[in-house]
Amino acid sequence: MLLSDLITPERIKIPLVAHEKDEILRELVEVVTRGDRIDDPDDVLRAVREREAVLSTGIGNGVAIPHGKSPAVPELRMAAGTTAEPVDFDALDGQPVRLFFLLVGPESAAGAHIKALSRISRLVRREDVRAKLLAARNAREFYRALRDAEGV
Repeated sequence: MLLSDLITPERIKIPLVAHEKDEILRELVEVVTRGDRIDDPDDVLRAVREREAVLSTGIGNGVAIPHGKSPAVPELRMAAGTTAEPVDFDALDGQPVRLFFLLVGPESAAGAHIKALSRISRLVRREDVRAKLLAARNAREFYRALRDAEGV
């Protein structure tokens, strides 16, 4: 599974404009659901908020991977973005976040969901990958950097 198969440049927003954790979640859900026939975007946001309430998805090194499962989303999909200024996201390392990946899908995609989370985590562990993604000036550059990191 390639992450670049789960995302399109239209689902990447640079910069994200929100400055608070819940606003970032809302903005990412808007990005992942816009232009598609999602019956209930509010259910997607609820699922992501519920997961976030269990434990922060700020994984460290300035990265967060909020995620959730909702029947409103027909297949696994991803959105991403960066912020101009770091956002307090209650990350596990206590550091603010600038690089965000949102992963949502139906319960039936649970296996693929876990694989995608793992793949994101492995990629962003690499400082060079994080730097290239954060340096992207627009969605196309971000998408190209992601594809390069995946060796596509």
